[in-house]
Amino acid sequence: MLRWRIAILVSVAIAISYLDRQTLPVAIKAIERDIPVTNEQFSFLQSSFLIAYAVMYAAGGKLMDIVGTRAGFLAIMLFWSLACASHGLATSVGMLAVSRLLLGMGEGGGFPAATRAVAEWFPVNERSTAMGIVNAGTAVGGVVAPPLIALVITTADWRSVFYLTAVVGLAWSAWWWIEYQPPERHPRLGQDERTLLAPVIDAGRSLDAPPRWLALLRLRQTWGLVVAKFLSDAAWYFYLFWLPKYLYDARGFDIKAVGAFAWIPYAAAGVGCLVGGSLSSWLLTRGVPLNRARKIALGLSAAVMPAVLFVPTAPVAWAIAIFSLAYFGQQSWSTLVMTLPADIFPRGAVGAVAGLVGFGGAMGGVVFGQVVGALLDAGFGYSLVFTLAGSFHVLAFGVLCLAIPVVRPLAVPVPRLA
Repeated sequence: MLRWRIAILVSVAIAISYLDRQTLPVAIKAIERDIPVTNEQFSFLQSSFLIAYAVMYAAGGKLMDIVGTRAGFLAIMLFWSLACASHGLATSVGMLAVSRLLLGMGEGGGFPAATRAVAEWFPVNERSTAMGIVNAGTAVGGVVAPPLIALVITTADWRSVFYLTAVVGLAWSAWWWIEYQPPERHPRLGQDERTLLAPVIDAGRSLDAPPRWLALLRLRQTWGLVVAKFLSDAAWYFYLFWLPKYLYDARGFDIKAVGAFAWIPYAAAGVGCLVGGSLSSWLLTRGVPLNRARKIALGLSAAVMPAVLFVPTAPVAWAIAIFSLAYFGQQSWSTLVMTLPADIFPRGAVGAVAGLVGFGGAMGGVVFGQVVGALLDAGFGYSLVFTLAGSFHVLAFGVLCLAIPVVRPLAVPVPRLA
C-alpha cells in the first residue's frame, strides 16, 4: 500500500543521514594520516556536528510545521548532501569542524520531517510500526557505512567517501520530489486507503496555526520527552561516534577489521527498530491501552542497556555481541520515543515537539561526548565511560513515567488563524 512505500522512502533518507554522519568516525584513521586529530579534537568535531544538529533539530521541526513536509525535507537533504561533500575539501581540523557544523545544520531537520510524515500518513495503531521502519534507516546507514567506507578508502582515498555519499543524497532528493505528497493531495492514493486515512486527513485540515514554542514548553510532557531524550541520546551518540575509535584504540583493529565487524551492531539496531515498534502495535491490536502498550515496550528496551558495563572486560567477540544488544535496545527505545509526539500532541505541533525533543537528544550527545574525550585524554579509560552510558536509558525511562503518567492525546493552546 502507498503509505508503507512512503515509510520506506523516508527510511532511505534516514539511512543516508546515518551513512553521512558515520563517514568521519569510520574514516578517522585514514584522515589522521593527513590531518592529526587528538581525542579532544575528535570530541570537538562531533560536538560541532551535534550543536548545529541540536539547534536545527528544533528549528527544523518548526520549519516543517510552517512550510510542510515535502518542501522542507527536500531543502534539508540538498543542504546536508552538499555539506557532506565539503568534508573532502578539508585540510585542517578547523575546516573539518566547519563541515561537521554544516552537516549538522542540514541533518537536524531529518527526524522532525520523518515524524511529521508518519503523523500525516498513519493512524495511531500503525504509527509505531511505521516509525520502526523509518528508524530502521539508522541501521541500514550504519551497516552500509563501515564496509563501504573501508572499500572506498582502500581503492581510492578518504576524500572520495564524502563525494560519493553526497551524490547518494542528491539522487534521493529527486526521488522524494517526484514521490511525496501528503495523503489529501496524493494522486495515487486509492479509495480503500483514503477511507482508512480519513481521520488522519481530517486532523490535518485544522484551521489552527502551529502552537508557539512557549506554549509547548509550559507542558511537563514536553519536558519529560526532552530530558529523557537528553539522557538516552547521550549514550547513543557515544556508541555511534566512538565505536570505531574504541575498536581502533582499545581493541587494536585496523580499518579493514572495523569494516568487517563494526556493521554488526547496526544490523541488530535495525531489528530493534522493527521489534520495538511492532511490539507496541501488536499490544494495541490485542486491546492493551495506548499508555501500557508504549511503556511496556519502552521499559523492556531500557532494561537491556546496562549490559554495556561488561564491554571493557569482555573478549572481542562478546564485546561485539554486547554492543549489538545495546544497539538493539537503543533503537527499539528510540522508535517508541519518536512515536510519542504523534501520540500526545496535535498534528500541527508534532514537528515542533519532535524538534525540541531532538534538540535535547543532541545536546546530551554534546555534553557526554566532551566528557568522554576529557576522561580518555586524562587517562581514566573506557570502563568509567561505559558505566555512565549503561545507566542513562534506565534513568530516562523513570523520567518518562514521572512526566507522562498516561500517554494520551493532549489539548495544546494554539492561536487561531483569521
